[in-house]
Amino acid sequence: MAQATPTAERAYEHVKDLILDGTYGSGELLSEGQVAAELGISRTPVREAFLRLRSDGFLELYPKRGALVVPVSLGEGRDIMQARLLLESYALDTLAARGPEALRRVGDDLAARCGPAATPREARDAGHAYHAALVAAAGNRTVTGLFETLWHQHQRFTAAALIGRQEVAEDTAEHLALARALQHGDAAGAKDLLHRHIGSILRRAGADGDSLALPDRVA
Repeated sequence: MAQATPTAERAYEHVKDLILDGTYGSGELLSEGQVAAELGISRTPVREAFLRLRSDGFLELYPKRGALVVPVSLGEGRDIMQARLLLESYALDTLAARGPEALRRVGDDLAARCGPAATPREARDAGHAYHAALVAAAGNRTVTGLFETLWHQHQRFTAAALIGRQEVAEDTAEHLALARALQHGDAAGAKDLLHRHIGSILRRAGADGDSLALPDRVA
């Protein structure tokens, strides 16, 4: 795939950010001209950005009409979060099989990622980096790739639940608690905290966080 031009990249980040912060709402129809006017650019890089956002699952394109912000139902959201739980639980199981030292190293890395975030975008980026690091630590590139694809869907679902200061603080506290459990070699506790963390995200988005099935705990 050809590398996006700087202007197309700017258009992509602009539209994606406004979807994720709720400015462009679920089911809203966008036009190339609208976005081009907002950014003071031509329609061509906006068209490139729309195509990329369609590949990421954020938009559905309708020729001569525009781009629809793809809505995500609560049922779809629950499926997305269940898949996240399975992938991240796999990572924890893999690390547990390697022993306490492997858990501690990953715990140290994750704890260092739990600093404060000044903006919702920084909070989203920090959350992605944290969970991606956990999955990558398992060393399975296929699982890591699946997680990255799934994260786009996760972002679409959680865009409906705007992140405020309280939510950011809760996320940071939950991330740190999970990291501390790994630092102490407590894989089972970390897995339980992961389940609670993903359940809390579901509840913020309006779904039943208690409906997730928890994988078997590490012995």
